[in-house]
Amino acid sequence: MAQYEYDLFVIGAGSAGVRAARLAAMSGAKVAVAEEHRVGGTCVIRGCVPKKFMVYAAEFAHHFKTAKDYGWTIEGASFDWPTFLAEKDKEIARLSGVYVRNLQNAGAELAHGKARIVDAHTVEVTGQGTHTADKILIATGGRPWMPADLPGIEHVISSNEAFHLPQLPKRIVIAGGGYIAVEFAGIFNGLGVETTLIHRGPNLLRGFDDDVRSHVAEELEKRGITVVLGAQHTAIEKTSGGLLNRFSDGHERESDVVMFAVGREPYVEGLGLENAGVKLTDKGAVAVDDYSRTNVENIWAVGDVTDRINLTPVAIREGQAFAQTVFYDKPTKFDHELVASAVFSQPPIGSVGLAEADARKQYGKVDIYLARLKPMKYAFGGDERSLLKLVVDCATERVLGCHVVGPDAPEMIQMAAIAIKMGVTKTQWDATCAVHPTLAEELVTMREKYVPMGLGQVA
Repeated sequence: MAQYEYDLFVIGAGSAGVRAARLAAMSGAKVAVAEEHRVGGTCVIRGCVPKKFMVYAAEFAHHFKTAKDYGWTIEGASFDWPTFLAEKDKEIARLSGVYVRNLQNAGAELAHGKARIVDAHTVEVTGQGTHTADKILIATGGRPWMPADLPGIEHVISSNEAFHLPQLPKRIVIAGGGYIAVEFAGIFNGLGVETTLIHRGPNLLRGFDDDVRSHVAEELEKRGITVVLGAQHTAIEKTSGGLLNRFSDGHERESDVVMFAVGREPYVEGLGLENAGVKLTDKGAVAVDDYSRTNVENIWAVGDVTDRINLTPVAIREGQAFAQTVFYDKPTKFDHELVASAVFSQPPIGSVGLAEADARKQYGKVDIYLARLKPMKYAFGGDERSLLKLVVDCATERVLGCHVVGPDAPEMIQMAAIAIKMGVTKTQWDATCAVHPTLAEELVTMREKYVPMGLGQVA
């Protein structure tokens, strides 16, 4: 049997790679991890965590307005971008350090540098030579995609740079209709930036339930965000006044910053996958089976680089399943069905299971329970509305989907996901006593079936 320097070499120290490396090392395996940037990956360094801090910061403007309705006098409130950046960076550095210590405490070795596969058992790390390993795990994640042929694309930032702007702009145009674009539109708007969100599609948030999509678009505009649908950039020109955005619908808009959030792609560039014969999918992701194994027997891949469900908790569970399968002799597949998700828009979204349109395609007849209401928190002022929706299979009464837009929706959906994952029926759902007064109680008190216009009576 061939002898190698390491039992496992992990390329990428993000959420997936760190979880896999730690568990593998704790089994007694000799493990090395290579990371070309900072330990923690997209989520900790330039994704979920700093974005959530930005959401918190942006929400205060809305809270201040609500506070006045409750009798509070708010005077002289102002926001200091440099102070926020310093505190945010301090916390990100702390979290990155925690990831490093966790790897070290587990016994894994950490190499700082870009790793490239030389052959099926050899990895080269920039500035540190080559290393051999019995098994290789690819966990390099994804990165923002940019349209290289767009005139003026050199003036555009991605979400990566949005976390480190030297100063807060007065005007921003954000291109995209996915959760990253929608979240950053809410962030910049909440921080007082004149915000325009432009998306080439007919509505935002493709893949979410259509009622959720239209509801969120309306709520964004209520908050003061200009939403432009059915159009996209044709050019971006630098002018004396800033950046001139030219759109396909013939309109133009000036801004100080242009941010593109039009998609992400698996980060496989320069990995040397071809040297080992690792196959990619048609979309450029590393192709894997249910156990995250590539077509090369000793090479696996987990997380966003495989483009299955690009969420941090999914990446972590994929990394864990890999370690259980390979180093603990417990073959484990991660179940990608019924994974809940949240969009930290303003207002936020929580969603699990099937959208109405998808449910009708798969199950035929479905019952819809839908409520639109003003949250109790805003009873004294404002016109914000929440949306709660259940999609139920007529034949079995099984709850197929739950969708919430409103305060604390992401917190609610985590609990709803447990029940739906277990196959809860509407009767069982309704048998749960409500917690009053809460927005969540509306989920278990919806009794009247909703009949969408044009569909007639739902059986």
